[in-house]
Amino acid sequence: MNSRADLDVKELASADGARWNAFVDRCSEATFFHRAEWREIIESVFHHRTHYLYAERAGDIVGILPLAHVASWLFGSSLTSLPFCVYGGAAVVDATARAALHRRARELASSLRVGHLEFRNREVTEPGWQHRDLYATFRKPLLPEPDANFEAIPSKRRNMVRRAAKAGLRAVVDDPVERFFPLYADNVHRHGTPPFPRHYFRALADAFGRDHEILTVLDVAGSAVASAFLFYFRDEIIPYYVGDCIEARNLAANDFMYWEIIRHGAARGCRTFDWSRSKKGTGSWDFKKNWGFEPQPLHYEYLLIDGKHVPEHNPLNPRYRLLIKLWQRLPLPLVNRIGPLIVRNLG
Repeated sequence: MNSRADLDVKELASADGARWNAFVDRCSEATFFHRAEWREIIESVFHHRTHYLYAERAGDIVGILPLAHVASWLFGSSLTSLPFCVYGGAAVVDATARAALHRRARELASSLRVGHLEFRNREVTEPGWQHRDLYATFRKPLLPEPDANFEAIPSKRRNMVRRAAKAGLRAVVDDPVERFFPLYADNVHRHGTPPFPRHYFRALADAFGRDHEILTVLDVAGSAVASAFLFYFRDEIIPYYVGDCIEARNLAANDFMYWEIIRHGAARGCRTFDWSRSKKGTGSWDFKKNWGFEPQPLHYEYLLIDGKHVPEHNPLNPRYRLLIKLWQRLPLPLVNRIGPLIVRNLG
């Protein structure tokens, strides 16, 4: 067993991003959201200070913990791993590294006097902290053969895909952000939530290069009706942001889009479909279940520092119902202008 003296916890320097990412590639606990590129995006787009910690032993990285300080004038202050991301927390190769990184994170949270420290984990790592089981992730293996993947879809969804194909819907890949964004913005507006800014998606595209794609569904007239911003990590495909127009439901465009994502991902060599997270009791949760995906609980862990309770910043909070209804009534150009100022404070 390695002792604490073997470890040195440091903060990532700009020149060491490749070294950090090399560890992400080989660490089984690491996810796409542990990649170093998120640090620049969080700082440049959202203007939050980041603290990317890593544990080193004999010159080798043995654990990482990306953190961002969200100092919100609306919702208070937190130190989170990682805001705007589904997964986070420490990714390590041994328990000693995790303990050292958690200890440094607690020290940092205390020095920053944040309300709480938050880790977004797939597994429980701090049983004594407060926990929320609001979210689950939806992951499923992909098969190499298109017919086998199609048969794995519940029959009702297969019929919807066939109906859409007969109506002339088709998918295009490597679409521009400029066609994705209006569909995304319209979708979140209908759900009553503020949008990310357009330049956030441009920054994602620039940062992740060939590890991202945009797949868009066109109707028979060639108009875009649904679109998905995809990430790739190892052998996984992750449809992380999606958008559609109001007519998409009648066209079965979303069912068609997700089948095209599965088909395209499998052809690219992906063997896991990671359908991100959804909140319990939402239409998104039910839609994924209806596609045959089983929810896998996410373990978001919270340690109160200067705060008295963990805030609930989500649309299911009854306090926000009236605000959501009011937001839905605002003109789309207005919410696209002021929404990014709000969403950066949510994390």
